[in-house]
Amino acid sequence: MNTPLIGTGTALVTPFLENGAVDYDGLTNLLEYCIKGKVEYLVVLGTTGESVTLSKEEKKAVIAHIVKVNNKRLPLVLGVGGNNTVEVAEEASKVSAEDFAAILSVVPMYNKPSQEGIFEHYSTVAKAASLPVLIYNVPGRTGVNMNAETTLRLAEIDNIIGVKEATGDITQVLKILKDAPKDFLVISGDDMLALPLVTAGGQGVITVVGQGYPTEFSEMIRLGLEGKNKEAYNIHYRLVDVTEYAFDEGNPVGIKAILADKGVCNATVRLPLVEATSDLKSKIKAFNKAL
Repeated sequence: MNTPLIGTGTALVTPFLENGAVDYDGLTNLLEYCIKGKVEYLVVLGTTGESVTLSKEEKKAVIAHIVKVNNKRLPLVLGVGGNNTVEVAEEASKVSAEDFAAILSVVPMYNKPSQEGIFEHYSTVAKAASLPVLIYNVPGRTGVNMNAETTLRLAEIDNIIGVKEATGDITQVLKILKDAPKDFLVISGDDMLALPLVTAGGQGVITVVGQGYPTEFSEMIRLGLEGKNKEAYNIHYRLVDVTEYAFDEGNPVGIKAILADKGVCNATVRLPLVEATSDLKSKIKAFNKAL
């Protein structure tokens, strides 16, 4: 497959000012930080971007800002998901092929569809989409797991090019890797399992923690893809503690605290999320100082 979506993609946060407005200067800083860190692509308005708390106008403004600042330096993937299939398909049909390489679409949340419902949902979205589709399985957020068999059925649909797999279930990942078509991307959505997935035959990661440590994380994944496992795991083990910190109080609470400590953007999140506790911020500060 001729695709730029191999290696490390970062699931970008949406920085906010202390008054809750979108912080466009902080967003610029974040983009430049990730690009300088040599990640392979950027994921816009996913769960980590707090997309569910952004208005339609804010989403349009965030997209326009990222497209302008990125200036085609890295491929962009746009989050287009929801639990209304007709609405998701309509939105997927309107994404600019000039600005984006693919869309990332999450399993419908809250409805808790059956496996057949998930299959029909994605079939409908893929048929309507103006771009290739990455499907996204994250049962911790959606309330339902898209099993390996459903993923492999969807892999046969031409416009579905891969899966972001975030179950944390290595057995399920291995089943997908074993039987997936040769050109189907299997991408980790779990930072702790990103390197094991890559060394088992996966194509990379869409990472949360990696935007806090883009140089280290992207190098770890490149080494894993090259089969240099010892060097890759040396980096992995250095990042284990902070990977746990990033999710201890929820996402993107932890990664925003990491980015704030690094001076990239501040730690503000929108309700119903609240900022990281002083205890977590202290752990992150101590980790960064030691690193």
